[in-house]
Parts: sequence; C-alpha cells; structure tokens
Amino acid sequence: MSGGVGPGTVLVVDDDRINRMLLTRSLEAEGHAVTTAENGSKALELLEGDLPDVILLDILMPVLDGFAVLDHVKGDARLREIPVIMISAVDEMDSVVRCIEAGAEDYLPKPFDATLLRARINAGLMKRRLGQVERSRVRDVFARFLPETVVDEVMRDTNGEPRLGGVRLVGTVLFSDLRGFTTFAEQTPPDVVVDVLNRYFSEMSDAILDNGGTLLGFLGDGILAVFGAPIASDDHADRALVVARQMLNERLPQFNAWARSELGEDADFRMGIGICSGPFMSGNVGSARRLEYTAIGDPVNTAARLQDLTKELGCPVLVSDSTRELLQGGESGLEFVEDRDVRGKKERVRLWTLGVTGT
Repeated sequence: MSGGVGPGTVLVVDDDRINRMLLTRSLEAEGHAVTTAENGSKALELLEGDLPDVILLDILMPVLDGFAVLDHVKGDARLREIPVIMISAVDEMDSVVRCIEAGAEDYLPKPFDATLLRARINAGLMKRRLGQVERSRVRDVFARFLPETVVDEVMRDTNGEPRLGGVRLVGTVLFSDLRGFTTFAEQTPPDVVVDVLNRYFSEMSDAILDNGGTLLGFLGDGILAVFGAPIASDDHADRALVVARQMLNERLPQFNAWARSELGEDADFRMGIGICSGPFMSGNVGSARRLEYTAIGDPVNTAARLQDLTKELGCPVLVSDSTRELLQGGESGLEFVEDRDVRGKKERVRLWTLGVTGT
C-alpha cells in the first residue's frame, strides 16, 4: 500500500450489492480484509464478534438505516472508538452533516473514487491505531496502582479515559512505614538506597495488588493503599487484613533475607502498619498536565496516625474498631490492645492488633 498505514479490517455496510462488490474489490486490492453487510441489522450482528478497524456505512438502507447503526456504535463503549465513514450520494449532504454531528469521522461520496477511498480509509486506520496506542498507554498507567481485574473494569467504565474520580464510598485504608530506613539512608550510598527501597516497594506492592488493593502512592518509605476503591467491594476490610499479614509474615522476611544477602547479616528492617475503615472521597486530583488518583477523608488520616502509634504501643499493626466491625470473616484473630486518644478524633478509638511479634 503505497503511502498507506498498513492493511486493516473494514466492515462495508450497503444495501446495494454492486456497491458492496466494488468497494470490496478496491479495498482488497489495497490489502485490507473486508466483511460486508447488506443492511444495518446484519452489521450489528457482525459487530457482536470481532471488531473491524473501520466501518464504511451507507445512510439509506432497509431494515435498519445508517443513522440507527451510527447511534448504536457511538453509544456502545465497546464500539465507539471505531471510525465510521458514511457512504453518501451528492443529494444526501444534509444527512451526511447529521451523521458527522452524531460522531461519524468522514464521508465517502458516490460514485467512488479510488484515490479518495484510499485517503479516507488510511485516515480512519490512523485514528483507530492512535486510539489503540493511547488506550494501551492509559491502561499501563492504571495497572501501576490497580489490580488487573480492576483495571479491566475501570477501562470499560471510562472508555479508556483517565476519569477515576468524584465518588464517595466506604472502604479501608492501609498505611505502612519502614522502620529505621531514614538512618540507613543517611549512612548508605544513594544508588544502594534506591535499590533497597525499590526492592521493598516491589514486595509490598505485589501484596497489595494481588489482593485487590489500590496503590495510591509511596510517601518516602511509606506506602498508602486503599481497599474498596475505585471499585466498591464488600470485603475491603478483610482484604486489608490479609495484606497486612502477608506484609509482615511473608513479604518482610523475604525482603530482609534479600537485604542480608546484599548488605550483610546486620541488615534487618521492620514495619509499622495502621488500618482504618470508613467513608472517604476518591478520585483524580491535580492539573491538566499531571493527575494522581488519591483518597481523602478521616480514614486516611487515622490510618497514618495509627501507624505512628505502633512505635509507642509496640504493635506492628494497629487496626481501628471501624475495620473490625466491617470484617466479613469474623475478627480474624484480632487481639484487643486498648482504647486510645487519636489526634483529630473526638472520641477514643478502640484499637486491635493482629497478634504478630516484632516492630
């Protein structure tokens, strides 16, 4: 295909058999794979299967006309990114304008000109492929802080646009801190510090994402994660406790074993984890040039403060009573610690721990 963007798949929808034949012959000569439909109803049946790169759509057809097909395509999140090029006669220009306003990318006048057909198809293919690249880029961004299954749901709900935001829901917040890392960083070459921190974050991030959590960010050597956002779930409290156990009983020992092999036998890091549940706001914040998905609300602040209290109370994990009350699997081996004043809270908070040792 001289000057083209490479072959693609094209769905030709036209009630005129001769038109379908001429378009098919011309498109196949350019290397494209062509599927045809004699009316709009048949086209919608075909669109339930594999999706074409471009749709060539006649306006006036029996059974279901081009207007109805275009409305269906542009109203379906699965289909709306497919470029639609209207097929029109000269006396149908008012209808073409209506279709362009409804979302069609372009039009192809009858009788067909081979050069114009090539240009229209190439433009449609280029738009389709750029859209697929952008969608893949957005998916990669989401996959950095969302579990794979949640990424799929978010991409369906937002049609690939980064619009996670503006929702209030009930979830669980986990805030963790790596003990002694600041002192270690001050005494260690920067490249080693970065390697160690990346290894630690990799271990803990896997625990969060593998259990359906959303990774909001790294704060120094701290990690902030939420469960039950951006997709609501009933078992967010249980998931947070599962992650806390994995962090302390599996991931931290694995990280320390690696650290000792790389840094010497004296390398030994510990953690503190605060967990709190309740209503919070979640969504994208930032500017047009930089967006971050975050959560805002009392559970976020409380989880951070409970993490601080783990140092004073000698518990590696502190869980608020609000989380314990939402557990679906019972108290999951939680042990009562005490009722405690927590900065920012009017009432004392009943605190629990997982009953593991070491801070």
